[in-house]
Parts: sequence; C-alpha cells; structure tokens
Amino acid sequence: MTNETLYNGIVLPQTWPPRSVVEGSREPIPVPYLDRPPQVIPIDLGRQLFVDDFLIDETSLSRVFGKPEVHAQSPVLKPETKEEMDAGFCPMAAPFNDGAWYDPRDRLFKLWYMPGWFHSTALATSADGIHWERPQLDVAPGTNLVWPNRVGSDRDGCLVWLDSDTPDPAQRFKMFQFYRHYKEKPGQAPLRSGTRQAEAGGEEVVSEGWAQVSPDGIHWSEPAITTPLGDNSSFFYNPFRRKWCMSIRRAARIDEKLRLRARFYSESDDFLRGAQWEMASDEVFWQRVDRDDLPDPARPDHKVALYDVNVTPYESLTLGMFAIFRGPENDICAAEGVPKTIDLELAYSRDGFHFSRPDRTPFLASSRRIGDWNRAYLHACGGLCLVVHDRIFFYFAGFSGLSPRLGPTDAGTTGLSRRVMYAGASTGLATLRRDGFAYMEAGAAGGTLTTRPVRFSGDRLFVNVNAAQGELRVSVLDTNGDEIEGLSAAECAAVSEDSTRAEVTWSSNADLPAVAGRPCRLRFHLQSGQLFSFWLSDDPGGASYGYMAAGGPGVTDGRDLPRP
Repeated sequence: MTNETLYNGIVLPQTWPPRSVVEGSREPIPVPYLDRPPQVIPIDLGRQLFVDDFLIDETSLSRVFGKPEVHAQSPVLKPETKEEMDAGFCPMAAPFNDGAWYDPRDRLFKLWYMPGWFHSTALATSADGIHWERPQLDVAPGTNLVWPNRVGSDRDGCLVWLDSDTPDPAQRFKMFQFYRHYKEKPGQAPLRSGTRQAEAGGEEVVSEGWAQVSPDGIHWSEPAITTPLGDNSSFFYNPFRRKWCMSIRRAARIDEKLRLRARFYSESDDFLRGAQWEMASDEVFWQRVDRDDLPDPARPDHKVALYDVNVTPYESLTLGMFAIFRGPENDICAAEGVPKTIDLELAYSRDGFHFSRPDRTPFLASSRRIGDWNRAYLHACGGLCLVVHDRIFFYFAGFSGLSPRLGPTDAGTTGLSRRVMYAGASTGLATLRRDGFAYMEAGAAGGTLTTRPVRFSGDRLFVNVNAAQGELRVSVLDTNGDEIEGLSAAECAAVSEDSTRAEVTWSSNADLPAVAGRPCRLRFHLQSGQLFSFWLSDDPGGASYGYMAAGGPGVTDGRDLPRP
C-alpha cells in the first residue's frame, strides 16, 4: 500500500483515516501539514487562501479574519404554512442542517429545511437567493414537502447534498436523515404524525440514520439504514479524494469523569454502501472542543461542547463550520424557558481531516437578545455556502425561543420536545466577500509576503485584492531567493483596484511559462491594501478550477471552470 499524495503535495500516512487524535484531552488537535508542509507545494487547483501559514514562508503583512454581514432582509424564510406553524407550539421554517444549493439545471437556489419542529422535510426555491417561494409538490399534495410525516416518528437532523460528480442521474441528490420511532403503550391515545410522545409517556423503540438518494431532490428512495449514531450527525463529500464522509455525533471522553458531545469520522467510496461501517475498524475519533473554547460569560459553569460540524469544499481547501455549544443544557433550558446558545466558528483543512482553527471568535453568533429571530441555537446549512458572483452566501437557522401557544416553562400537549427552547426558528442569510475568510493587510508603509516554494503550470497570475487606495506588485523568485529576470517587482504593472479577479502582468518580455513546472517563490509587495487570494490559470478569464462549495450562478459542475 502506497501513501496517497494530495493535489497540494500533502502525503497522507498509510493508516487513513488516522487514529492520532487524542480523545481525552483539552489540548488543541495538532495539524500535521502545518508543522511539516511539503517541500514544494503544487498550486494548480483553486484559489490559494491565507487562512493559515501553509503557503507562507515569511511576511510583514498582518492577517485579518473576515466576518460576514447579516443580510438586511433576514430572516429570508420564516414560519407561515400549516406545517411550519406546528399547531402554534414550535413554529419553524429553517434548516436543521438540511441544505442550500444552487441547481444549475433549473437555475434556481434551493433550500431544504424542517417545516415545524421535528416534522418532515420541505423544499423552497428562489431566483435570487433572497426571495423564496414554496413550490406545490406531489409528495404530499398541496404542500412543498419532499418527505412526508410518518405516524409515530420524529425527524431530527437532516442533510442534503447535490452531487455534481455522480455518473448516475438517479443519485444526483443525497440525503441523510435521523429519525426516532415510537410505539403506543396500552391505553395510550394513538400516536400522531410528527410528535415526540415518548417523552410524555410513550416508549421509544428505535433511533436510526437513513441514507437516501434522489434524481431531483423531491422524490427520494427508501432509506438505507446506517450504523447506529447520534442525532445531528451528518455527512459531506470530499471531491479532492472522491470520498463520502460521515460526521458522526457521539459522546467523547474529556477527562476521567466527563463526557461531552464530539465528532467521529468514517469515509467510503460509495454513499449508500458507506451507510454501514464497522465502528471498531472504520470509525475514528475526529473533532472535539479544547481549552481555547470558552463558555458564554453568562454561563461560566457550562461545559462547552462541539454540537455539530458541517464541511464543504471551497477552492483549494476544505471549509468547516463548527457549532460551539455554550449552554445551557436541555433541563436548564426547559426550566428557564430559553433556547440553547450556539455560535458558529470557521475551521480550515488541506487534507480533509485535520482542521486548523486560528480564529476562535464567532463567524456567526447568537444575538443573545430576547425577541430577536436569531437569539440562539444557530445551525449551519448543508453545503455550507454558495458563491454568488463576488459574494459568498451563508444560510443558517436561528431560534427566537418565542411560541404563540407556550409560556416559558410550558410543555406542549405533544410532548416535552414542544418547549419554547425549540420555538421560533427562521432562516437567515449572511454574506461575505469572495475569499474573505482571511486576508493579509498592509498600511501606507507597505509590506511583503513571500510564499514557500511552489510549482504551477498556469501561465496567468490572478489576485483577489483591494488596493484601490494603494498598490500590489508581484515578483517571482528562483530557489535562491533572487528575482527572476523580467518578473521582478519593478517590472510588474501595479494593481491599484478593488477586484475579486485581477490579473497581474509584467512589462518585460518575460512571462510565467518560463518558470512553469519548476519550483519558485512568489513575493507580494502590498501597500495600503488587502490581499485575499492568488491563483495561477491558463484561462484568460481567470477560472481557478477550484471547488465552489454549494455552487452558484455560473458555476459548472460545482467548480470554477472557464465560461463559454
């Protein structure tokens, strides 16, 4: 068995997935490729981002982590229909993972979400990603449901994926759902669809995960039952290695006495066949909180936990969104009549397994304000984000903790799960500049950034830069650190604009193909500006060939490919 070499030069160990992550620890999980990067890094695939030091040899620039803006029209979807209003108990029209994707075949944004707490799965569509409609579908006539309620069952977490790589049109969409099934006790009233009566006297008989496929995201196959796992588990596709990966929730040991929510991992070449895995041999411990994950100041005694992990491919890396649970626990929420506080933080991976978390401030934070639609209990969306021209769209769920029928400590007649802690869920939209997760910044005095040795085949250099009040120049260095003749900073045409796709050129007769295929370094000279990313391409339009998360207008097969 040979070691697998990734697109960026990282060599995976023969034992994969690795079993090196320590469960019973509060230390940050090591990221091996940052400690031992490849001697030469291939950069032909996707835009190269500055979220970590993987590409950086030395710099005098400052790294800044970007934050999104919550769209002024948020929430863009809120409870309105009969299903969504949940008989007035826990209204909800929001993803509980579920998924937000751009479908290029229909040229529509599509949002799969939970209509009413623990109900079924519904679909909304949009032409612009802001204004949403509920199509009338044939699954449950007169509704927009794609999976109907089942008597005696509760739908929990669900995640939908648009698979651009599959050769089978019947499997273009993938879905994982977590369901609980209940049976009646003698003398108990008949179970109703979409209720959790087990907590009100019924008996829970089974909890299981379902893997399903669909040609259109509307009509789904009967479930393939997964290996047992916890609620709010999910999955993602790693196109860099063509693997389907399970994000498995289980309790993990933090110390001798304490176990908290954490994440385990398994991977497979096939989605449906991968629904069953051997826990002892195929599943490994993956992600947890550490000593840098702090409780909410309002809940200093709460044991912070990792509530969820959503993952998507973005350009040349894998983007993760970690849901950090800052309290309080369910029993306290029920007693106080408050929703759980969860903040969403970003993490980054270049091997699809190890994630660096350089910024421990929330990317999206619960507002913590009574009456706000996004007061608490934020949830990311399957697919995580979409690339919409020069912006990135993030859809997420926020809970207000407000119910038309329930007081702060009331329990709904359909069970203890009908509490205000799960009420008032709507869908929000936040946007960020393309590649804006992190950028390198220089003031008026200017500064430089020099990459590690890189190798490329493209003949054009592009940058995402804001230097409208300054300038950016680039020099190409040989392995000795000397500027290559004709590709010096002095011969580089200054880029003095704000653009997410600007080409860098030189005034000399020298060109990039002269160094293509052999190691070199790039040195960026920046004054009064921000540098977000760079990439090499053979496309005059600047296509990066990178992965585009959940797609977007103009995206082809999930990638940034040349346009006709």
